[in-house]
Amino acid sequence: MPEESPVTPGAADATGSEAGALQAADPGPVATWLSGQGFDATTLGPDHSGVELLGVEPAALPLVATALKAAGYDYLQCQGGYDEGPGGRLVSFYHLVKLASMVGQFSAMADGNGPLPAEARPEEVRLKVFLPRDGALSIPSLYGLFRGADWQERETFDMFGISYEGHPHPKRLLMPEDWKGYPLRKDYVQPDFYEMQDAY
Repeated sequence: MPEESPVTPGAADATGSEAGALQAADPGPVATWLSGQGFDATTLGPDHSGVELLGVEPAALPLVATALKAAGYDYLQCQGGYDEGPGGRLVSFYHLVKLASMVGQFSAMADGNGPLPAEARPEEVRLKVFLPRDGALSIPSLYGLFRGADWQERETFDMFGISYEGHPHPKRLLMPEDWKGYPLRKDYVQPDFYEMQDAY
C-alpha cells in the first residue's frame, strides 16, 4: 500500500466531518488484528462517533471483509458512496457490525427482560475504498458475503458510477436504465430533459 494516506486533506467523509483530521492516526484494535493476520488496511482514525475507519485497496476488499466476518462482524449495516469533490476521488464505504455477539451481550446486560443501558453499543468498523475518478471505477462485490449488499451496491452504482464485479444484478436501481450520467457525482450535469423510452 502506498505511504501516502488515502485521505485528501479537507475532503469530507460520509459523515460530513473533515477527513484531514483522520491522517496520522494510531492503529485501532481492528487494524492491529488485521495486520497480525497478514491483511493490509490503512488506519484512518475514528469517525465522529469513535468507530474505527480503515482504508482498503479494491482487490483486498473481499479478503478483509471475509476476515472481519469470520471475526464476528457479521452484519453489513450500510454500504454507500460519496464524491470527495472536484478533482477528488470517489469512495465506496462499508459499515460492519458484530450483530450476533451484540444480541448476546445486550440480552445479558438487560437480563433478557429490561431496558438496555444507554451506554450499550455494538462493536463496529468502517471500511473505505478510494478510487481515482479518472481511473477504473470497479470494486469486487460483497454480495457473496452479505446479501444486504444487493440493492445498496446497485444504488451506489446508479448514483456514482462505481461498478461492483460479481454482482448478480449489475444494473441501475433508481434511475431509468438508459439514463446518462450519475446524479450524485459532484461533476454531474443535469440534462435539460429526459424522454421516457417505451418500457415494453
